[in-house]
Amino acid sequence: MNLQLSLKKNWFKLTKSGEKKEDYREITPYWANRFLGQSQSFWKGYLRYSSSNKRCYGFKNQDSINYIISECKGFKKFETNTMTLGYPKASDKERILKLEHKGIEIRTGNPNWGAKEGVLYFVIKHGSFLE
Repeated sequence: MNLQLSLKKNWFKLTKSGEKKEDYREITPYWANRFLGQSQSFWKGYLRYSSSNKRCYGFKNQDSINYIISECKGFKKFETNTMTLGYPKASDKERILKLEHKGIEIRTGNPNWGAKEGVLYFVIKHGSFLE
């Protein structure tokens, strides 16, 4: 299965150069559903929720993370990460990178690569270039 993610220009350039080996996605019901399965409504019970701006801000605690990953039987199995600069046409190979998928973790990320200090993310790890 292929995981396709759109990137902004600066993150795409760093990934293409080989410097940036991972990407970050906020822990929200949308991304939890995409990486682990289950419905988005399922995830709202396990994520911190701010009623003021109607957003989720990550798992309530480490126990929640471990429980959920085990209940979902781990992350979905992806073979490749297709990273795109925006939403290019399939023929625009300069704006499409195909990388080996090296797994997904939940942890903090590198602030130099767009992560906020001390915030947990879904971390998508890249391997070697495939094309």
